[in-house]
Amino acid sequence: MRVFVTGAAGFIGSAVVRDLLDAGHRVTGMVRSEETAGSVAATGADVHRGTLDDLDGLRGAAAAADGVVHLAYVHDFSDMAAAAATDRAAIEALGAGLAGTGRPLVIASGVLLAAPRGEVATEEDPAGPQPRGRSEDTLFALAERGVRASAVRLAPTVHGRGDRGFVRILIDIAREKGVSAYVGDGANRWPAVHRLDAARLFRLAVEGAPAGSRLHAVDDEGVPLREIAGVIGRHLGVPVRGVSAEEAPGHFGWFAPIVSADAPASSVRTREALGWEPAGARLLTDLDEGHYFADGETGAAAS
Repeated sequence: MRVFVTGAAGFIGSAVVRDLLDAGHRVTGMVRSEETAGSVAATGADVHRGTLDDLDGLRGAAAAADGVVHLAYVHDFSDMAAAAATDRAAIEALGAGLAGTGRPLVIASGVLLAAPRGEVATEEDPAGPQPRGRSEDTLFALAERGVRASAVRLAPTVHGRGDRGFVRILIDIAREKGVSAYVGDGANRWPAVHRLDAARLFRLAVEGAPAGSRLHAVDDEGVPLREIAGVIGRHLGVPVRGVSAEEAPGHFGWFAPIVSADAPASSVRTREALGWEPAGARLLTDLDEGHYFADGETGAAAS
């Protein structure tokens, strides 16, 4: 297959490109800059220079492909509604390029968008009313227009070397505050998946997911936050303790609601449907390997 991948140079996108190439597919990766174009070209993939605002370019690239993996997203926490609107417009454009062909369009979504907090989210749970959750509605409407549409819901913690996400933010806060903290008793759970396992699921979805599929990229169904904080504290040599819900905004900043979330998720149906079996290290094992603490990388500050 010739697969068009948006966000091809990102943390997950670069792994998806490599997995597709290793499986014998041809890849065209969309990038924004000359620097990222070079990194994508070095893998053996073709390069498409463009942005999510270039709807004609997206439509044309999709029409020229046998399938599309849409990973690019404007991560603007200051205007999430606008970012989600940009995403929906991009999905519409990609779908227009594939309409009537039966070819696949696979988008990245998130398990945090599904199910009430505290319950185990499953693939049957529809996305909630959040702005980004509406991207799934836009996607699945394309199934009626002859697009094999599916969504891969990523665990909130996609981990591995080069991670700049939630775990990295927790580490940065622990370094800054001199304490590795969790909220309350820390029993709330984060699902997690290794980056390479997530990449493989995107490939399997392109190859064979039925139209309308919701797929969960989840290996650890739910790791208690106090256990994550414990590993971070041990590696940084700082104390580990809980903070109250009232103290959390002062300690974690904008990140407090995420640190407080109890959002376990299952991937049983995904594994049964596509034969996906995660093989990478689980989250606590990956943290204990030490690369999160030895490579000097930092994530976004929470303030």
